[in-house]
Amino acid sequence: MAQHYRLVVIGTGTAARVVATRVRAAGWSVAVIDFRPFGGTCALRGCDPKKVLIGGASAIDHVRRMGDKGVAGNVGIDWPGLMAFKRGFTDPVPAQQEAYYADEGIDVFRGKARFTGPNAIDVDGETLEAGHVLIAAGAEAHKLGIPGEEYLVTNEGFLELDELPARIVLVGGGYIAAEFSHLAARAGAEVTILQHGERILARFEPELVGWLMEKFGEVGIKVHTGMTVEAVEKTATGFRVGASGANGKATFEADLVVHAAGRTPALEALDLEAAGVAHDKGRLELNAYLQSASNPAVYAAGDCAQAGPPLTPVAGHDAKVVAANLLQGNHAKPDYTGVPSVAFTVPPIAAVGLTEAEARQQGLVFRVNCQRASSWFTSKQAAEPVYGHKVLIEEDSGRVLGAHLVGPHADEVINLFALAIRHGLTASQLATTMFAYPTTASDIAYMVE
Repeated sequence: MAQHYRLVVIGTGTAARVVATRVRAAGWSVAVIDFRPFGGTCALRGCDPKKVLIGGASAIDHVRRMGDKGVAGNVGIDWPGLMAFKRGFTDPVPAQQEAYYADEGIDVFRGKARFTGPNAIDVDGETLEAGHVLIAAGAEAHKLGIPGEEYLVTNEGFLELDELPARIVLVGGGYIAAEFSHLAARAGAEVTILQHGERILARFEPELVGWLMEKFGEVGIKVHTGMTVEAVEKTATGFRVGASGANGKATFEADLVVHAAGRTPALEALDLEAAGVAHDKGRLELNAYLQSASNPAVYAAGDCAQAGPPLTPVAGHDAKVVAANLLQGNHAKPDYTGVPSVAFTVPPIAAVGLTEAEARQQGLVFRVNCQRASSWFTSKQAAEPVYGHKVLIEEDSGRVLGAHLVGPHADEVINLFALAIRHGLTASQLATTMFAYPTTASDIAYMVE
């Protein structure tokens, strides 16, 4: 016998929880499905555990920077101890999530979801029929299509390592590669990044990435750009990664090879064709209301929707939009204005708003304040020479179009620029705001003057 619900949610991450909770509070019958431990990517396999581990790398780096400035003693990372600290955050999550759903009167199903019709879902042999379905299944590692791909571990595998291997190769040069390499190198591993493009962290401004590359070199991370990974071979002592670039073919020996070459919506197992849910090149076709363009019973939110940047705050924002549309009819649309993004390297690099290239493509008239600020108090006090900014300011209106930061506390200060961009604040309004001093935020006045 099929079980009937007004809403079935596929996934248990941020977007799934927000929609399920809001719709259930309105009296709907709701079920959630997940084949993994409940909690989603951010809480279990992404943002939170990563930030906990990076905290260790940041502490080590700060102590070492202060080594000739009055801070004495040798420090290092105890990897099992750091992982135990991380598990103190992640291990309780699944049980807490399941208890939460039970308390809210939301039914839970453990297993893989697969559409069997426009409103029907199979969960390991059990049939659920739904008035509406939310796809909030997150994302998964992009298929590389190379021999030996099965030997690569994903971000999930890396974040569960009981011991840190001595030699690590990361395939790809985005957020995962940058963050994991800074962590692993400071924990004592020999780290190599193989990036297909001409530079790593391509979503960030080139000037700031150039300054940050000094830190990669300082901690011994080897970065090879313009390299196409062609195969991974298992050897008697580990793995051999074969790649080719402008100078021909090269091989790299490793004890661990990490997939850091991007993530795509986790849609393959859902059998979208059975539900008449249109998709193209691995992406759902959605209308402005985050609703399937071909099946009005289906909505999507978060990383699997890919309507906005693949970030946790975006998933939460998408979820509020979907919940409003489910409860009140289609009227709400997502607004991704001023969404900040951070790569938690040490120090971090952050961005919000337009890049210089994007602003020029739009034909905007603006000025660029770009400066490396190693002589500023923030940099000198932290003994961190990698510190700088690039801020785009529209000439006529004075609006902040984009802000790009690297250095101490960039991950926090970027939020003030996000506030300015989302709410149309001008550079002069920021410049005349009295921030607490001495803080990194108090540098904003000089960044926009």
